Amino acid sequence: MSRRRRSVMSENFKVELAKDLGFYDTVQQEGWGGIKAKDAGNMVKRAIQLAEQAAKQQ
Repeated sequence: MSRRRRSVMSENFKVELAKDLGFYDTVQQEGWGGIKAKDAGNMVKRAIQLAEQAAKQQ
């Protein structure tokens, strides 16, 4: 039986990251499953960077 994982990032945030990192076209054409593992890793790294920057500003 397959379990669906609940995403930590909102869909809008993932879209913004994909646009920022330059692979949103792939997401539009193939969905999130079509992106490379490297792109997914870069997306997570960028999200962490943004979270750290936000934490420093508070």
